[in-house]
This record gives sequence, structure tokens and C-alpha cells, in this order.
Amino acid sequence: QVQLVESGGDLVQPGGSLRLSCAASGSIFSRDVMGWYRQAPGKQRELVALITGGTFINYADSVKGRFTISRDNAENTMYLQMNSLKPEDTAVYYCYLEKYGRGYWGKGTLVTVSS
Repeated sequence: QVQLVESGGDLVQPGGSLRLSCAASGSIFSRDVMGWYRQAPGKQRELVALITGGTFINYADSVKGRFTISRDNAENTMYLQMNSLKPEDTAVYYCYLEKYGRGYWGKGTLVTVSS
């Protein structure tokens, strides 16, 4: 059974930074795909970034150059460093893991970018 717990969401001013964490428990392997998605009010959930084994990384165009995804396979933890935050980054951020074709989701952490 895989469980994902996000943390680090907060209220931050435009231009500020936050680091989100996702702690994974269960049978986790470095080859498992992990990623961050977000859902803003009234919008569909969208991909933010994906990482596999620390080698293959993909970002949404809207966050390229501002966000950095990483993972510590020894600690089963994934991070999202978010810099130069904009009001449009406001959303609930969800941790995602895919194992043997099945997707798992965390409950989300709220990021609010506002002055």
C-alpha cells in the first residue's frame, strides 16, 4: 500500500519561494514515476513536473526555469522548489506516484501566492 503525504504549502508574496515535500511510504522504487500536479479553483488538475529515478525530468511550460523537482530515493521523499512565484501559481499541489501502471495521489497542500 502506497501512501503519499505532502507538506510545505503556505501563503507567500509574489516573487517569493516555497519548497514542497512529499513523503512516500510503502514499496517505493527509484524507477517509479513521481510527480507534482496542481489544481487551481475552478480549473482542472494539471501537471507541474515529473521525475523518474532522478534522471528523466519534465516540466510544464508555465513553471520551466522557476520550479525544480527532485527526489531522495533513500528517504522516499520528493521535493518541489518553487521560486519567483506568481499569483497564477495559487493552487492545491498534489503528489503523484505511478507504480505498475497504477496511480497514487496525496491529499494535497495549498499554495497561495498573494500580496
